[in-house]
Amino acid sequence: MNPRMIRPAMAAAAASARPSSFSFLGALLIALPHLAAAVSPPPEPSPAVTLRLHRRQVVVDNGVVQVAVSRPGGHITGVRYNGEPNLLRYNAGEGNSGGYWNVVWNYPGSDHPNGIIDMLDGTEFKVISSSQEKVELSFSSTYNSSRRNSVRFNVDKRLVILKCSSGFYCYSIFEHATDWPSLNISVARLAFKLNVDKFDYMAISDDIQRSMPSAADRDRPSGVPLDYKEAVLLVDPKEPQFKGEVDDKYQYAMDNKDNMVHGWISSDRPNPMGFWVITPSNEFKNGGPLKRELTSHIGPTSLAVFLGPHYIGKDIVVKVEKGEYWKKVLGPVFVYLNRCPPKPERGHLRTLWEDAKAQAQAEANRWPYSFPESPDFAKAHERGSLIGRFLVRDRYLSSEDMPAEKAYIGLASPGQPGSWATESKNYQFWTRATPSGNFSISNVRAGVYNLYAWVPGFLGDYMYSSRLTIAPGRTMSVGDLVFEPPRSGPTLWEIGVPDRTAAEFYIPEPDPKYSSRLFLHKDRYRQYGLWERYAALYPRNDLVFTVGKSNPSKDWFFAHVTRKVGHRYVPTTWQVRFSLDHVVADGTYTLRIALAAAHDSTLRVQVNGGAEFASPAEFGDGNAIARHGVRGRQWSLEFGIEGHLLLQGDNTINITQTVASSKFVGVMYDYIRLEEPSTLV
Repeated sequence: MNPRMIRPAMAAAAASARPSSFSFLGALLIALPHLAAAVSPPPEPSPAVTLRLHRRQVVVDNGVVQVAVSRPGGHITGVRYNGEPNLLRYNAGEGNSGGYWNVVWNYPGSDHPNGIIDMLDGTEFKVISSSQEKVELSFSSTYNSSRRNSVRFNVDKRLVILKCSSGFYCYSIFEHATDWPSLNISVARLAFKLNVDKFDYMAISDDIQRSMPSAADRDRPSGVPLDYKEAVLLVDPKEPQFKGEVDDKYQYAMDNKDNMVHGWISSDRPNPMGFWVITPSNEFKNGGPLKRELTSHIGPTSLAVFLGPHYIGKDIVVKVEKGEYWKKVLGPVFVYLNRCPPKPERGHLRTLWEDAKAQAQAEANRWPYSFPESPDFAKAHERGSLIGRFLVRDRYLSSEDMPAEKAYIGLASPGQPGSWATESKNYQFWTRATPSGNFSISNVRAGVYNLYAWVPGFLGDYMYSSRLTIAPGRTMSVGDLVFEPPRSGPTLWEIGVPDRTAAEFYIPEPDPKYSSRLFLHKDRYRQYGLWERYAALYPRNDLVFTVGKSNPSKDWFFAHVTRKVGHRYVPTTWQVRFSLDHVVADGTYTLRIALAAAHDSTLRVQVNGGAEFASPAEFGDGNAIARHGVRGRQWSLEFGIEGHLLLQGDNTINITQTVASSKFVGVMYDYIRLEEPSTLV
């Protein structure tokens, strides 16, 4: 059977895949309709899914794709598709080749400060199901207490191939028993290393896609490492078009909410094809919809990252204590393979990408899947749903409650307001409110949750006062929920928009010697070295912002960073200038600072050159500045300023980021607001 072509042109693709005699036969049937019944061939039956077992590997084939997996280890060693013997780069002597799961884990008292990488090699192989319609395989391993560095949980890696499917599914179950010792898990992922001779074009989104340099271009002398190993300046790449660009895998990171499909295209004609990682649901990922993670990058490599600390830091690491039972299903994700018809209308690159997006949406519409055999994966009938309406009450903006249009509303493990952003152990379910504030969260695994929310345009985190128990097959209604954002009085002035990102502020042009052409006109924050541009723009005096005159998009640098003086880094102080028509001397004004990210930072606020206020001890370790982010973990700071410290007329507030240990420390502001004392009775 020929490999399946892309679905948007299903009819044309199907026609082009038939034998050439079909066109003649079709014409004959049109000319001689009375013979149609006699000569019409029967439909070609779809091949069944077959399973071949060998001593060291297993091979599953559905006539469209063939997948070979090591036995009992569970490493994917080969993917055959569209006449290509192997879409993967696999070397039996390399642990990180082909397709593989791995984790970075640790335990209290270990002598591995950076954690232990475990490839999760299976020790037992089982055929879970094998029929003409489906094959599901298990490659499992059990915690071995006699080995000191044996990963302290059971792992069951699953592979599923369905009849006629142009791809395969992967998922895994992690389980920690009550009597096992404690552990931490910082990273859990599924990685695919692709054939370097085939795949040369990467696509992450509609705007982030291009032909890519090769992995060899990153090696010396073709590439020169920069401030950290992931960032490499391409000085002599094989393709001259990449000369002078910086390559860094963090440039291609995406928020969970936007990371449904990404992958690579083999652009060689006449046989272009795509290899795509599709994530149909984010319920099993950590950190909620705004959590940023790696996708695809030079290798060629494609990842499905289920648990990761990037952009958030150590607070999001899974911590399982001794005496604690924990189990989590990661996935399934779908590895989708597609190819072009002979003459695609939109060009083969765009056609393959658009088809991959369509397939991703189709997979999301099928969620939760019905085919996984593990009882730990909750099917549709084992899930419930939640409906309600979300409103915002801010009497300084409106005399009536306002519908929370586009609010993010989610169910996650019980905790504190905002704790969903560092939650990793369990599952999360999110939706967006309609313009009227209505919301519906469907396909929620049965269990006990807190309801969390935040609203773009408003400060603060909401958490429903009571825990909610979601029952299978039932829809719970919470009615109208009202969120009162933090506020002490009317707004005197504000800088930015409370949307948990620094994107609205000034993002500079990159240093020409470090530029990446892909990000010259969009997502400029992804450029390398922007932390050094602050000193170039403000070589001696720091940033000054005048309320009512300055423009945040031009005059407020997107990251409050250090400056290098000689051989050391020094703190920088930004100044906000503003005028007050009158002052309530015996009142309390409130300065609110919302941060979109922070790394090893402490803020000191000084009012009119006198009174000083400081944030808590050094906070944040998400490294969003170095990793080309525009957000990380949200932080909210509040400073009460006594009225007698302010002046009628001109005032200044100085904000100093006091830690200067490196070029990467600093904060990204989300929003700053000064409120006058309350005027409400």
